[in-house]
Amino acid sequence: MFEPEPAFRPIQRTDGYLPLEDYGLIGDGTTAALVGVDGAVSWLCLPRFDSPPVFCGLLDHARGGAFTVAPDEPFEARQRYRHDTAVLETEMRCASGTVRVTDAMTLRAGSDLSDDAPSARGELVRSISVLDGRVRLRVALEPFGGAQAQARFSGIQLTLPENPELRLHLRSSRPLDGLTSMLDLERGDRLDLALAWARAHRHHSFDAEAALKETELAWQRWMAGFAYNGPQEALVRRSAITLKLCDDWANGSLVAAPTSSLPAPIGGVRNWDYRYTWIRDAAFAVFALRRIGFGSEADAFLGWVLDAFEQSGQPRIMYTLAGTPVPDEVEESRLEGYRRSAPVRWGNGATDQLQHDVYGEVLDCAHQWRRGGGEIQPQLWAGLTRLADTAATAWRTPDQGIWEVRSSGRIFTYSAAMCQVALNRAGLLGEQLGPPESAANWRTAAEQLRTLILEEAWDESARTLTEHLGEGGGLDASLLALPIRQVVPFDHPRMTATAAAVAERLSAGGGLLYRYLHQESPDGIPGDEGAFVLCSFWLVDNLVGQGRVDEAEELYTSLCARSSPLGLLSEQIDPTTGRFCGNFPQAFSHIGVIASGVNIGRARAISATPAR
Repeated sequence: MFEPEPAFRPIQRTDGYLPLEDYGLIGDGTTAALVGVDGAVSWLCLPRFDSPPVFCGLLDHARGGAFTVAPDEPFEARQRYRHDTAVLETEMRCASGTVRVTDAMTLRAGSDLSDDAPSARGELVRSISVLDGRVRLRVALEPFGGAQAQARFSGIQLTLPENPELRLHLRSSRPLDGLTSMLDLERGDRLDLALAWARAHRHHSFDAEAALKETELAWQRWMAGFAYNGPQEALVRRSAITLKLCDDWANGSLVAAPTSSLPAPIGGVRNWDYRYTWIRDAAFAVFALRRIGFGSEADAFLGWVLDAFEQSGQPRIMYTLAGTPVPDEVEESRLEGYRRSAPVRWGNGATDQLQHDVYGEVLDCAHQWRRGGGEIQPQLWAGLTRLADTAATAWRTPDQGIWEVRSSGRIFTYSAAMCQVALNRAGLLGEQLGPPESAANWRTAAEQLRTLILEEAWDESARTLTEHLGEGGGLDASLLALPIRQVVPFDHPRMTATAAAVAERLSAGGGLLYRYLHQESPDGIPGDEGAFVLCSFWLVDNLVGQGRVDEAEELYTSLCARSSPLGLLSEQIDPTTGRFCGNFPQAFSHIGVIASGVNIGRARAISATPAR
């Protein structure tokens, strides 16, 4: 597949920070890093996604720390991925020459990324080649909180006051002066660096080129399973890899994003830690991955969800990657936040919120698991039946909803709709697993709740469904997900009217949508926010479902054009500037790229099929 050569661009910072669009993501299924066009690794948590950060210059350019490899003079840069891989190349061109830095978290030789097993070597390789001229290169390893360095025959060993149990080891193919070095290199010269954290034994020599090649081949073998027939194939391929980079390969769980506290919008306080697994993200990710050929990842995720539910004894809205409770939310006073948007937070205070959609998410995952051939043991089924019985009445109790408001609870339409999903899926499962009378009762209750939602959430004067049942309320873009979750048909008159109302009244311009309007739907948090990317993809899906495929593809194309030069998307977009905001890259946004592309492709295929 042809991928155009990216153009060199000057390094531009605001308040000392690169725009989020100027970062690439690399990872190994246990953690991930952001690498900027400035040659700095400014975000890396070790040894896992949700561990304390070793480098977090992303959240404080002066004190957060980074691992920098860059010319010691002004330069312009460009980035690209090697085709169908998470191996990232950053080229930096200055007056004296051009260097290329190839970055990857290396994988074990022969790794099968479709297998539910770890492949990581616990190593970040940075391989530098001088393409032209002579360059003075600055190499600086500056962990957050500082480091104590000791020279070893095989490199430099680092001890971190912030995390004394973590052992870091830096190896180099050329002598270094310490944690900061200046090296004069000329065309044809090469410098290989490897920062390791998980290997008890480290060889005195290493082959960076071979490690990068094995990593590249592992990614390309995995991508050989990609199956897609729709628009924007290059971006859909990149979205598949990005979701895989958010995946914990050993556990089968998925982080909502590999970052914490990136603000939405800049200067606001809506800064949350997304390095955990939300059950609703699981359901949406499973839909997306299975439809493009990655059934093993979908099955692993479904199995993880059911295991986490079974272990906790009751459904939680989010878990750590290991399926345990998410830690309490705390503020990090030592970091100023991205572009001075404090506070920086670790942990997530929404973990104990009441959100009734979780019943539908768990039972929908169980239904998908069963449809895919998975077995549901009697003990698990007993727990799921209790969940369905709870959903039958829970929707009447106010909760915090899909958007995790921090105001008083309400009876959200989306929460009630997902309780309907719980009853519907329990009825379908009950037809196979029994007892028959319970299955019939769940199906009846599901149909009654569907009817009630269409009646109680409907505002006749506004000609739309609203965010609440029985009490009116504002518009909420989550209503667009009702037909996606098979609660209401796409072409139901009240659903088509609702989609039109959301598109008009929640528009942020240019095809972008707000989740809701804060003046109509207060959420207990000061300030406004950006446009939520996934909501626009939901609108694409609604247009497809209504048969308006040309309009859907036009909107889809405009949304895809908003991705970064590397094909990455954030949680939100600031409609006034078009800049990314919120955590980055966001799994939800890439799920939207995949799901909407599949829907358009299938609709085109159906319309092209000759009638008999």
